[in-house]
Order: sequence, then structure tokens, then C-alpha cells
Amino acid sequence: MKSLNRWMYAIVGVIVMLAVGMIYAWSTMSKTISASHPDWTVAQLSLTFTLVMAFFCVGCLVAGVLAKKMNAKVFLFVSAIMLLAGFMVASMTENSLITLYLGFGVLGGFGSGFTYNTVMGTISAWFPDKQGLLSGIMLMGFGISSFLIGKVFAALSPADGTDGWTGTFRMFAILLLVVLVVCGLIIKKPGPDYKPPAATKKKAMREPALDINTGKMVRKPVFWLYYVWAIVISGVGLVLLSQASGIATQVGPEVSSGNIATVVGLISIFNGIGRVCFGALYDKKGYKLTMLLTMVINIIAALILIFALISGQFMFIIIGFVVGGFAYGGVTPTNSAIISDFFGRTYYPLNFSIINTNLLIASFASTIAGRLFDMSQSYMSTIFMMIVLTVVGFVVFFGIRRPQQVSK
Repeated sequence: MKSLNRWMYAIVGVIVMLAVGMIYAWSTMSKTISASHPDWTVAQLSLTFTLVMAFFCVGCLVAGVLAKKMNAKVFLFVSAIMLLAGFMVASMTENSLITLYLGFGVLGGFGSGFTYNTVMGTISAWFPDKQGLLSGIMLMGFGISSFLIGKVFAALSPADGTDGWTGTFRMFAILLLVVLVVCGLIIKKPGPDYKPPAATKKKAMREPALDINTGKMVRKPVFWLYYVWAIVISGVGLVLLSQASGIATQVGPEVSSGNIATVVGLISIFNGIGRVCFGALYDKKGYKLTMLLTMVINIIAALILIFALISGQFMFIIIGFVVGGFAYGGVTPTNSAIISDFFGRTYYPLNFSIINTNLLIASFASTIAGRLFDMSQSYMSTIFMMIVLTVVGFVVFFGIRRPQQVSK
């Protein structure tokens, strides 16, 4: 079969990311689920999102290990079955959190991570000259998904205290199956002789500093410094994302659930925009400015949200979510681009899956934030947690240096 234009593969990849990114709609979903089970605490429901992020990382890692043994089509077909099973199991939740944890948390998280790593590794191979931009575009689909899915979920499953959300989960299961199977028939990696279009390039493509396997990568101090940075800055975004509905409701208790879902969705929209902007910035200016701006904007977002909680002005919630979502958009394309830029493309699928395991630790930030709320009954503790994590990011950032480039 003749290969498509590489941007067509990118479009297919974005479609897949839009589908599997629905796990990020948890903040909206949890509001509806909580209304139907008022005896479940914020911390208990937050654990679902922690499990999603943890098994998302496991799925990424397994896909990275198997990258050279299976083609992308098989990966997506397996993911389709896994996500179908996960959402179907979650839809059977009645009075037990275990079913929700297993279906949405374990199977949903694993299936999404399995797909995520496969698509990123496959499509990025078509764009060695635009790693930052391509990562941003692909991850924009993953981020915006939570807004689109969140709106659909809120419309189909209002927070009216019923279990109507279980039927919506079954509908999502079928949707995921169809999208992944169809896209799996199209997606593929370029051949070994593939070269990116060069006619319009103004300068030579920047070569990676190193091209080393995972064993050598994890022995580099710079890897661990960046790993810690990714943990704490991802934690900031996950705290905001997982607690957004609660923060908005605390400031605007009179605002309808539909409008809350829309405002929370702004995090996803601007997260998607941020991913493209920060990815392009990485290509143009490198890692230092990209990482620094991410952290500075995080602090600005936290200060705006503090003012919103103090003043009770809902407009500042909207602004804070826009700024915070944009800042969170800087993390994921930097993860992808820095692995390619610092450690090379030959072992990218597995190396990328290793850096993504930072979410195994970062995901506990949402559970801790939920616990802090249960203790204080105020989301001010959540915002201070975001600031503390960002300060740790600043400390680590100053030790990160790009490895010396090896002469070819």
C-alpha cells in the first residue's frame, strides 16, 4: 500500500489521541459519579484518577518494551479490546468502588497508556525534524479530548444523583473500539530508508546529543534531574486537573454543573494549545526557555486561583484555569522532545516510556490534594500544594544540562 503524506498519519494519530484522552475527563466524570454516590469521599474518588495515571504509565512501559516485537496495528487492536473491557467493567459499578477502580482505573489507564506510547512512537518517526511541534500537535489531541468528552459526558449524564453515567460509559466503550480499530488499519511507521522532506528546510536538522539505549540513559544524572522535574511539574497539572470541578464549585456554588464542566474544559483546551506552543518553542529555542516559562506560568496561575478563592469572583477561576491549563501544556511535549533531543531516536519508544513513568509518582499528587481538601474543607490547600511543587521544579531545573553531543 502506498504511504500517505506524513501529515495524514499525524491526523490519524490526533484522532486516536482524542479518543483515548477521555481518561482526562475524570474531573467532570467524578462530579456526576459523586452525586450518585454521596457516601464516597473526594479522596476515594481521587484514587481512581491516581490509578488511571499509574496504569497509564505501566501501559506506556509495556508498549515501549514490545515496540520492536509488534507493529502499530496490533498494538491498537489490543488497546481497543482493553479499553472496551475497561469501560464496560466500570459501567457495572453499583455500590462498590472496586469495580470503578478496576475498569476505569486499571484497564482504562493501561489501555490508554498502551495506545499513547504506540501512537507517539509511530508518528514521531515521520517527523525527526519537528519533534517538539509534532509532540505538541499529537498531545493537543490528548489534552483537548477531556474538554470534548467532558461536555458530552455532562450532557448525557447530568449530576442528578442517578446512575445514568453507566450507560454513557458503555457508549464510550463502543466508540473507543470503533476508532482504534479503524485507525489501526491506517497507521504505520515509515520504512528504514525514509528521509523527512528537505526542500524547504532553511538549516540542517539538529542532531540528538546522544543516541543511547535505556540502560545507559538511566545512568546519566541529567536523566534523573529531568525525571524529578517532570514529576513535580506534572504533579502541578494533575492536581489542578483532578480538583478543578471542586475548586470552581467552591468559588461559584450557584454555577450549574453544565457551566462548571465548560469552565473546567478550558483547562483542556488551553492545555492543548499550550502543548503546540511549547512544542514549537522547544524546536526554536530549546529546553531551557521552554521549562522556565512552564514554571513561571504555573506560579501565575496559582496566584490567580488564590485571588479567586479569596475574592469569590468566578471570573478569576476562568482566568486561572486558562493560564494553568496553558502551563500544564508545557510538560508533555518537553518530555517527548527532550528524550529525543538528549538521548536519541533509535531507542525512543522505550526511553519515552521510561520518562512517562514519572506519572506513577506524580499521580499521587491528586490523591494527596483530595486528602488535603477532606482535612481542610478548602481548596486553598490545593493551590499551595501547586506552588510548593513548582518551587521544587525551579530548584531541580538549574541542575539540568544538555549532554555533550557525540561526533558522528
